[in-house]
Amino acid sequence: MSLDHTATKPHERLAEELSGELAQVNAMIRERMASEHAPRIPEVTAHLVEAGGKRLRPMLTLAAAKLCGYGGPFHIHLAATVEFIHTATLLHDDVVDESSQRRGRPTANLLWDNTSSVLVGDYLFARSFQLMVETGSLRVLDILANASATIAEGEVLQLTAARDLATTEETYLKVVRGKTAALFSAATEVGGVIAGVDEAQVRALYDYGDALGVSFQMVDDLLDYGGTSAIGKNTGDDFREKKLTLPLIKAVAKADATERAFWERTIAKGKQEDGDLETALGILTRHGALEDTRIEALRWAAHAKAQLDLLPDHPIRDMLADLADYVVARIT
Repeated sequence: MSLDHTATKPHERLAEELSGELAQVNAMIRERMASEHAPRIPEVTAHLVEAGGKRLRPMLTLAAAKLCGYGGPFHIHLAATVEFIHTATLLHDDVVDESSQRRGRPTANLLWDNTSSVLVGDYLFARSFQLMVETGSLRVLDILANASATIAEGEVLQLTAARDLATTEETYLKVVRGKTAALFSAATEVGGVIAGVDEAQVRALYDYGDALGVSFQMVDDLLDYGGTSAIGKNTGDDFREKKLTLPLIKAVAKADATERAFWERTIAKGKQEDGDLETALGILTRHGALEDTRIEALRWAAHAKAQLDLLPDHPIRDMLADLADYVVARIT
């Protein structure tokens, strides 16, 4: 298979391989985000959908379907569904987090208002369910409906765990599996289901997406304490928002009395001062919390790649393996 070598990153090679299908997905997204009576809906949606995101989740659906030999039209519907669900959650997340930047641009709630973001997010969720129904598959509907509920559940769990220094790594993993990995795993799983492959391969696709999603979120959490603005956030955003991500949970578990008091003030009580981020970084480094998080992210990426052994030999399978490596390459 001849690929343009200018597309050097795995997600770029995958996008090139799936370019025809992605064009159809983008056309369907534009068509279905239209609204005859409420022009603000396509305005808000377009701001986020067309902001230069990688379309990673819908690409996973297209890749899984193509890898499994699917020849019908409904993988396009499912990929658009996945992107609508993702976009809806981003609109809602930015309101909840009071964010001002997303994908390097001002957030929709900043440009318009919280009300518009919430209501347009609701509209996209409704649109996603319309698209699911059009596939005629109750199982696909079940998978994506469950994923939507799991995402919301993960967000609420994160909310209840916020600022609670007793939050464990087990709870963190539940949050991540909910708010991030659930859509990755649903995206890959429905590609196999719509293609009609056997249950072992459907499970392998689910497990690949789940592990990839967990690794993806762990890397994002790690980059928040040592990344760049290239990830669409400012370094230290999670700390400033008092989010108990994995590096912080690991450091809190090893804290002495002085460090515990620091975490109580800055996270539990939310009283932060100039220089606190630098102090936090010092504590994280001293306890190896960043390195331990890096090792866990690599382990999850390796687990994702292992699932691909059960799937057909195909260039897309190699690209999915490279994608798992790429997710963690930013921290190696």
